[in-house]
Amino acid sequence: MDQEEIYSKVLRAGRRTYFFDVRSTKAGDYYLTVTESKKFTHDDGSFHYKKHKIYLYKEDFTAFKENLDEMMDYIIDEKGVEVISERHQKDFKKEDSEENGSISSTDSFTDVSFDDI
Repeated sequence: MDQEEIYSKVLRAGRRTYFFDVRSTKAGDYYLTVTESKKFTHDDGSFHYKKHKIYLYKEDFTAFKENLDEMMDYIIDEKGVEVISERHQKDFKKEDSEENGSISSTDSFTDVSFDDI
């Protein structure tokens, strides 16, 4: 169960919302939780949220940040900052990307569920 919440920030990004929460352990040390909450709408108009959470402890901060920075730099270096997707570009052609040997993210996505620790 999550301990006391010390400091929080929220990042809203379309259907997704990211929550960054600093929490306190029973021993009084701090750790970070990052929660992705995504809204899904049913055919009848009702909706529900799916949440995925990671816990990040101080001993992992440096390596986690280095890996995150490296991955983000790689993506920007390879693809630039412009978003390339069917959703964000009206003239995006799925056939063009498939001819070049790539697969649309919607074709290759696997729904992965992470259980809270």
